[in-house]
Amino acid sequence: MKRPYLFLGLAVTMLILDQVVKNWVQGAIPRGGSVHGLPFPGIFELTLQYNEGIAFGFLQGKGTLLSPIAVAIAGGTAWYSFRHPKESIVTHIAMALLAAGALGNLYDRVVHGRVTDMFWFRKINFPVFNVADSCITIATILLIFTWFNAASAAEQSKNAQPAPTE
Repeated sequence: MKRPYLFLGLAVTMLILDQVVKNWVQGAIPRGGSVHGLPFPGIFELTLQYNEGIAFGFLQGKGTLLSPIAVAIAGGTAWYSFRHPKESIVTHIAMALLAAGALGNLYDRVVHGRVTDMFWFRKINFPVFNVADSCITIATILLIFTWFNAASAAEQSKNAQPAPTE
């Protein structure tokens, strides 16, 4: 499979998964409610929360201000993936996850005026998040890992060059 098509397929798949999970949670759990004991009681649970702000609830009511940024991120990742088909598979995966996450939350903001969140690490009271947020987080980790590996390889290559002879 050509890498840009991996980008496209994964981005669409994760966007659909994000919306399916959000729709399921909205039908299965009342607002502010939880599925007690699932999947790991007291540690990681499903709950229904709405976020009208940005990441972790900041700027409540101002989430639509992120719309142009989300469009730019999705467009930029697609452009990069299709313009750089020889980039590593990990880079294409990261770009796809970043695009899916940006578009998943953008869809919620534009259509519903808020983002639906459902995953809660109760044990550490981590802010409730969704599939799109997970995509963005995983993409960021993959990109940082890729960049550090590239920098390390460049440094090793630089150090491995023989000294000039006279």
